[in-house]
Amino acid sequence: MSIRSFALPFALLVLACAACVPAVAQTELPLDRIKLPHGFTIEVLARVSKARAMTAGPGGTVFVGSSDGRVYAVQPAEGGTGRARVVLVASGLSDPAGVAFHDGALYIGAVNGIFRIGDVMSHLGGEGVKPALVTDKLPADAHHGRKFIGFGPDGKLYVNVGAPCNVCEVDRDRYGVIVRMNPDGTDLATYARGERNSVGFDWDPKTKELWFTTNGRDLMGDDVPPDTLNHAPRAGLDFGFPYCHAGDIPDPEFGTKRKCREFAQPALKLGPHVAPLGMRFYTGTQFPSEYRDQIFIAEHGSWNRSHKIGYRVTLVKLDAQRRAVGYEPFAQGWLQGEQAWGRPADVLVAQDGSLLVSDDEAGAIYRIRYRGG
Repeated sequence: MSIRSFALPFALLVLACAACVPAVAQTELPLDRIKLPHGFTIEVLARVSKARAMTAGPGGTVFVGSSDGRVYAVQPAEGGTGRARVVLVASGLSDPAGVAFHDGALYIGAVNGIFRIGDVMSHLGGEGVKPALVTDKLPADAHHGRKFIGFGPDGKLYVNVGAPCNVCEVDRDRYGVIVRMNPDGTDLATYARGERNSVGFDWDPKTKELWFTTNGRDLMGDDVPPDTLNHAPRAGLDFGFPYCHAGDIPDPEFGTKRKCREFAQPALKLGPHVAPLGMRFYTGTQFPSEYRDQIFIAEHGSWNRSHKIGYRVTLVKLDAQRRAVGYEPFAQGWLQGEQAWGRPADVLVAQDGSLLVSDDEAGAIYRIRYRGG
């Protein structure tokens, strides 16, 4: 489908005045509780309501999707220090959690479709720009309906479509998949299937191959199944949902229909129900060399486990053959006992090499820097 104009209510017009940004409670966040490796610091870059996925624009601008119907632009302060300026880009959308910047345009992944704002940087100071509809051919179910999006090295737009359930048999070419398409929405095709719900993916800067997180099914117990990090070096791989979980755990309801050995194996098993969302390869140079080309994951945290886990940023280490060989906490402290004051939702390498972390619970974008010492 070609991009076409899409009539939207006035509330979705692009706005630029800071006063138009919904207020976020400006209570001080307890960043002193966040534990980081020696030499790293964390600060609040901006307060953004229900902040979810992030994408880098030019000049240090970061676009942020949200689960409150709005999309924002976070623009760095003069000199790169202090709180950033937050600009409201669009509103009135259906859970626009996903964002991707490509060839000057901002693509927005909403539950009911993929939208585009062309030449978005020139419109941040004006009014009257309406997003165009790229495609509404993807499922629009609310359950696992948030769409993480990103452009691959092939120039295609990749989109996740989660399963509309905890576990169920549905059309496996439409649900529990990562699809890709041309920037105008044409040539839509399934890239990977059987992944239940992926809310974050990125491409290895060395091999240009796709890696993605997957949230495992619920209601099999506190410790089963683990969530996973997956590697899809080519199109057509099947990761087993709903028949098999985490590569070797048959589903109690559907597992008799297919064998786990039929499916692709995860690259790494993560914690059970840690809810891994955004993941990125670290491509900056600000951090020490051992972090470069490694994977950071935002773990949103368990919601119905007897004892909560996750609520942190973890580091996955890859060896020279690009195999996942290590998994450890990098930033933690949003969970205190059984109480969580924040929930990491995405990570992004900023233009200066710092690591940004979005938090939809506290309504914040954090900046993690390496200071040395």
